[in-house]
Amino acid sequence: MGPRHGAYDVVIIGGAAIGAACAWFLTGELGAGARILVVERDPSFAHASTSHTNSCMRQQFSNPVNIRISQFARGYVRDFRAAMGGDPEVPGIAFDPLGYLYLAATEAGAAALRANNAVQRAEGAAAELLEPAALAARLPFLRTDDLRLASLGGPDEGYFDGATMIAWWRRMARARGVETLAAEAVGLALAGGRATGVRLSTGQTVAAGWVVNAAGPRAARVAAWAGFALPVEPRKRTTWVFTTPEPLGAKLPLTVDPSGVHVRQDGAGYMAGSGPAGADAAVEPDDFTEDPDLWQDHVWPILAARISAFARLRVTASWVGHYAWNRLDRNAVIGAVPGCPNLILANGFSGHGLQQAPAMGRGVAELIARGRFRSLDLSELGPARLLTGTPFAERNVI
Repeated sequence: MGPRHGAYDVVIIGGAAIGAACAWFLTGELGAGARILVVERDPSFAHASTSHTNSCMRQQFSNPVNIRISQFARGYVRDFRAAMGGDPEVPGIAFDPLGYLYLAATEAGAAALRANNAVQRAEGAAAELLEPAALAARLPFLRTDDLRLASLGGPDEGYFDGATMIAWWRRMARARGVETLAAEAVGLALAGGRATGVRLSTGQTVAAGWVVNAAGPRAARVAAWAGFALPVEPRKRTTWVFTTPEPLGAKLPLTVDPSGVHVRQDGAGYMAGSGPAGADAAVEPDDFTEDPDLWQDHVWPILAARISAFARLRVTASWVGHYAWNRLDRNAVIGAVPGCPNLILANGFSGHGLQQAPAMGRGVAELIARGRFRSLDLSELGPARLLTGTPFAERNVI
């Protein structure tokens, strides 16, 4: 079944977290009668980055803009029903305030935690620096003798039910007339320095007043159709779910080891994640093969060395997902493509897409409807910096 119309006010390429957020917020900004089409190549979302996320949010960033983005997300999740218009059928969003715990084993790492903490506290984020002895008293199951410093986040960090949030964005957007088309976008129609339509794998071209690139790890391909080099690429991240017969005696925050391996409480069990043990190289967007040695030779030994109870465990599930990695500065890119003002980028979240989706959806909707960011200034994340190669850096990326 094809699109119901030949022309739309907005066509969104990609229907996972960012695309769903953009569609929902656009219904509020553009109002009744706006024609919005979401083009999604895989409506099952089996391999979308959103489907493989660990669904957590934090405020322990190094960049004030990212802290503000997450602060908005926390309030949005807390008051989700009100944010969705107060409909009593809309559920609350589950949130487990387990916090993030960053560990530093070198003086350089400790200095980075102190610098980040100063930024976080200036923005009102409740992050606490702990010396090793204080950390050991707080979490006695952790090995701390090799550490120099730790940073523990407050009650606004933790797991949230992102899947329910996205499901209700889609449901409510559909009720307001948003269409979702199961097809692959394969190109743009261009004229006069603007995108005039989106070419589909079905052979059709749908006309568009605006186009939003929400294509996740495939975003660079979409940008290239307009002649723009977007430094976003798929990077593999593997997740393992496991249980252990020996209880820790306290809930485990999302703990980021100095190695980069991270682990957190997951109900009665645990969830760990890691990038590759070697070079963190770009992969093809359809490559989800697991490295058979990564857990045994790299991740498990690190976990067991940090928490002795993890020497005995049982892995119950594992999977590979992709970060949409921004090579320039590991920060999101949001805004109009230089030279193509009605093609809006919402890309390069480098692992933070789900928690940043509420602010990004709102920001894209404001750009399209009002021509500027109104609620939260995201202009420093604009694509102009890519032309000059000037990073707007986020140092605190897992």
